[in-house]
Amino acid sequence: MDRFTGLSVFTAAVEQGSLAAAARTLGITPAMASKHLAAIEASLGVRLMHRTTRRLHPTDVGQEYYQRSRHILESLDDADRAARELQDQPRGTLRVTAPTTFGALHMGAPVAKYIRRYPHVDVEMTLDDHFIDLVAGGFDVAIRIGDLPDSSLVARPLARTEMIACAAPSYLAEHGRPAAPSDLSHHDRLAFSEAISAGDWGFTDTDGQMHKVSGRSRFSANNVEMLLAAALRGAGIAYGPRFVFHRHLATGDLEQILGNCTTRSLGIHAVYPSARLVGAKVRRFIELLEEWFGSSAEWRG
Repeated sequence: MDRFTGLSVFTAAVEQGSLAAAARTLGITPAMASKHLAAIEASLGVRLMHRTTRRLHPTDVGQEYYQRSRHILESLDDADRAARELQDQPRGTLRVTAPTTFGALHMGAPVAKYIRRYPHVDVEMTLDDHFIDLVAGGFDVAIRIGDLPDSSLVARPLARTEMIACAAPSYLAEHGRPAAPSDLSHHDRLAFSEAISAGDWGFTDTDGQMHKVSGRSRFSANNVEMLLAAALRGAGIAYGPRFVFHRHLATGDLEQILGNCTTRSLGIHAVYPSARLVGAKVRRFIELLEEWFGSSAEWRG
């Protein structure tokens, strides 16, 4: 039996839970798929799959063999793809989703560079702060900020950002500047009600003590730009990712408070389906984002 086809049958059977489904994926008959799996087990002298009337499950040995087989197949796919892409230019429609504020503030420029570089690709960008199922939604790439759930998606790190608290000089002149996290309980808080900055505000002081500030917010909203507008007008102290506020900090329209404390650091990732399914348009987009953000994200420092 062909070893490559055997590995393909085995990995597909593990991923889909049945030989029939694996056979359909590979365009062979279930009987032929069964023969390939049996041939691999015979050559190794071990059982790789537990068989039931409804589903196949890998044995402990089978699970380890699956991980290694998958990497082998992905490497072969990468080699084939690299050869094809020497001739092929990215083309088609690239569908991307990103959190609303990050997308509006920071994705326009790299997308513009991408479509200038690759004229045969159209980009559809959807901005949404709610979790979107990448596969079910038909998206090629998602930008995710914060903790990533365990999934079959591939995550590529792009940059990091920390949470900060800031306010307008007019607010600080009227209400005073907090000297410690505990002082925030006496101030007007502007809170993002969803996603990455929901819940308590966390600070670690110079002694390594963790402080959480919770309680009523004078103003909460599910849109960071609305909170930014309120903060700029002196309505209170806002807490959110640095990438939201950094330009206004640079101009002096906002001032960071409690800058001597450390706060939660958030990873910014591009996620996409299994590397075995990635085409040139996605691969080149990820590479451009890594190049664009990399170690020089404009909100750093």
